[in-house]
Amino acid sequence: MPSSSSSSLNSRWAALGVLSATGLMTILDGSIVTVALPVIQSDLGFAPAELSWMVNAYLIPFGGLLLLAGRLGDLAGRRTMFLAGNAVFTAASLLAGAATGPGMLIAARFLQGVGSAMASAVVLGILVTLFAEPRERGKAIAIFSFTGAAGASIGQVLGGVLTDGLSWPWIFFVNVPIGLVVIALAFRVLPADRGAGWRAGADVAGALLVTSGLMLGIYTVVGVERYGWASVHTLGLGAVSVVLLAAFAVRQATAAAPLMPPRVLRSRNVAGANLAQMLALSGMFAFQVLVALYMQQVLGYGALQTGLAMLPAAVGIGSISLFVSARLSARFGARAVLLAGLALLIGAMTLLTRIPVQADYAAHLLPVMLLISGGGLVLPALATLGMSGAREGDAGLASGLFNTTQQVGMAIGVAVLSTMAASRTAGLLAEGASRPEALTGGYRLAFGIAAGLLVAAFAVGVIVLRTSPARVTEGAPQPAGESPRA
Repeated sequence: MPSSSSSSLNSRWAALGVLSATGLMTILDGSIVTVALPVIQSDLGFAPAELSWMVNAYLIPFGGLLLLAGRLGDLAGRRTMFLAGNAVFTAASLLAGAATGPGMLIAARFLQGVGSAMASAVVLGILVTLFAEPRERGKAIAIFSFTGAAGASIGQVLGGVLTDGLSWPWIFFVNVPIGLVVIALAFRVLPADRGAGWRAGADVAGALLVTSGLMLGIYTVVGVERYGWASVHTLGLGAVSVVLLAAFAVRQATAAAPLMPPRVLRSRNVAGANLAQMLALSGMFAFQVLVALYMQQVLGYGALQTGLAMLPAAVGIGSISLFVSARLSARFGARAVLLAGLALLIGAMTLLTRIPVQADYAAHLLPVMLLISGGGLVLPALATLGMSGAREGDAGLASGLFNTTQQVGMAIGVAVLSTMAASRTAGLLAEGASRPEALTGGYRLAFGIAAGLLVAAFAVGVIVLRTSPARVTEGAPQPAGESPRA
């Protein structure tokens, strides 16, 4: 018996390694591209307006398809969806590295987004079914969150190294061996699951409504910087997106087999964690983008120097999520840990609202990087709360929903804060400010808005969320030799 139990435990942690590798690859691909954009533009002849589609072509299908992919994973089997998603992503990465023109590369990036959505939508669903015991689940979620933070930091540094040392296609080719290894190991260590079966219903109408609504909404948001908030393009497409999503909500209340059963959002923790995540990541992801721009455009840092300058934040987030967050959640509950992490992030954004034009890294930026480490408390706590109220049969759907709000939050945050920063910068330039002063003024405004978004996430945590079940269970006396169970 002990041998069988040990073998099962080892198999579960090996499965976590496979899931984390996919999360690492997905996040890595999102950040590694940004450093290489100028070189890609020069080599392939991208027009300035086309270059933004290097990011958007990936983001739109990724955010738009997550909910549908999560439900299909519940029906067809989560391992099947995970394997298919990794296969699509790996093949698309090979195609992207071999691209000879803008059209081919944008199409490959779109396919990468599709593959990422398919694989990522079911990762948390697989994880929470593998680790039912609260303490193990907390540790597993912390490790998974750590790989996401590592991917964000490694991507910025690795992008500069690969682009300068080899050539830009290698930022895509690097995914191919990782993807092949993940697929091979997934066949061995991920548990097979049959899913509910197609007879349970996939709600095709609902899928079309939510996927088209989300993709159109994200497309509208990422186009704001080009068209403006009050343009016919933004208002018209935004209105259509709202109508599609409203029709989806009506459909879910009346369909015999809804894509997202209303019961999923009846849990305060599921609904609250997704809302808090959207608000928090709107501020956190915009920080990553805008601070990098500030370092390069105002302070004159290079791409590799910028990645290294932001490394303390990523290391702090990763270390706290891996070594601290699970223990604190077990002792104080995920809600308390979330609120503490959000307080640290609010402090970091508040400091950035006073960032000077000629900043000293040690005096002005390093303290911010250390406070941003509070994200290592926020991300695992949100994942724990976001999955805590989902039934086992809805785990894939809840995972897809959680990842969807994550991507939508990042897209909205970058679009809104970048647009507000650019508008403020243009106004200061018109008033006669120097370019560094105008850029810094724009970034200060954006960081102030980011702080407001984090305050709103804190309020959701206080008002809506409740202490996670893990704390209550683990705080109770347990019979000798037994572990607390969810």
